[in-house]
Amino acid sequence: MAIFHRAPKNKQKPRSPILLLVIISISVIAFLFILSCWNSTSKLYFPAASVIQVFSGGNHNNDHVLEKKYLYWGDRIDCPGKHCNSCAGLGHQESSLRCALEEAIFLQRTFVMPSKMCISPLHNKMGSLDQSSNSSAEDRWMKSFCAMDSLYDLELISKTVPVILDNSKFWYHVLSTSMKLGARGVAHVQGISRNDLKEDKRYSNLLLINRTASPLAWFMECKDRKNHSVVALPYTFLPSMATKKLQRAADQIKQLLGDYDAIHVRRGDILKTRKDRLGTERSLHPHLDRDTRPEFILRRIAKWVEGGRTIFIASNERTPGFFSPLSSRYRIAYSSNFSRILDPVIENNYQLFMLERLIMRGAKTFIGTYKDNESDLSLTDDPKKNTKIWQIPVYTMDSKES
Repeated sequence: MAIFHRAPKNKQKPRSPILLLVIISISVIAFLFILSCWNSTSKLYFPAASVIQVFSGGNHNNDHVLEKKYLYWGDRIDCPGKHCNSCAGLGHQESSLRCALEEAIFLQRTFVMPSKMCISPLHNKMGSLDQSSNSSAEDRWMKSFCAMDSLYDLELISKTVPVILDNSKFWYHVLSTSMKLGARGVAHVQGISRNDLKEDKRYSNLLLINRTASPLAWFMECKDRKNHSVVALPYTFLPSMATKKLQRAADQIKQLLGDYDAIHVRRGDILKTRKDRLGTERSLHPHLDRDTRPEFILRRIAKWVEGGRTIFIASNERTPGFFSPLSSRYRIAYSSNFSRILDPVIENNYQLFMLERLIMRGAKTFIGTYKDNESDLSLTDDPKKNTKIWQIPVYTMDSKES
């Protein structure tokens, strides 16, 4: 119940109309500034009280916030852009996330990391994406994500580049402080190079930079990766940053495997074909279906892996017994052989792939589907990068390849 207090009957002089006009003007200016922040091309995410989590311990006052500067790319990887209503695979999203982390290193800023990663239904047989016509794109996204800290050890990442989550109490303090600082607090940028962000004092002295990245994908901001001098983080960085829980499970499995080799066999969605105007099937990777079949794998790896060795296979191939022919020469192991260890730990296929990558890194000999570097061992010689050239698939072994 509201309590009303009787006002004293002292006579008050009427307020000056000029004073009232000044007060109203200041209020309008403040309102327009806040509105402009909210209407920026990349929205700032204010966490609701019900989802606030604290990544860094301790009380965070404005003095602590001002000790560092911050970089924010958005509350979803590759959004805004063409992936807002869809979801790329783990590797694609890691490329984008690594690009943002590299910019934070370059600018010497703490990166504000999205607290969630969407899970592509194409890469997750453990989860389901609600595709009903009654659900919105936002609803479908919210039902198909995992917490970022269920995949990555944020404390471990922070040893290389400091990060906070965008649902943390600390992020709330950064936002509130940036608003209080006014023009010195935050800038919303798009299409500006990282060199300009670092050298131009209009940006370098700000508490918070809110970047809107390329609508194609975040990683497009790092398309100069062939210039090794600008690469701050290797491709292996995020795969090696798995949570302690995943690392412990991987260590247990590696101990059971003993001395082993490993193969990553990518099939599934990447084998898609389409017909040309004459009805002929064509593929972006003409040799991949052939090169990842067991009879061709046996021929390919014979020079690298001796018979009788244990081979751990990680693959998105779902046909039961597909790789069984390899057991004629090798002892074959899959992650499914270790369900006692995995069942309490794994909730989705992104976590499973994180764990499998840790296992593959521990192998004596590792053979990938494609080459990342010229010296890598691979099942196919087809390039990993999409050439956008649709070719007729090859299923026979050329004489010069045998």
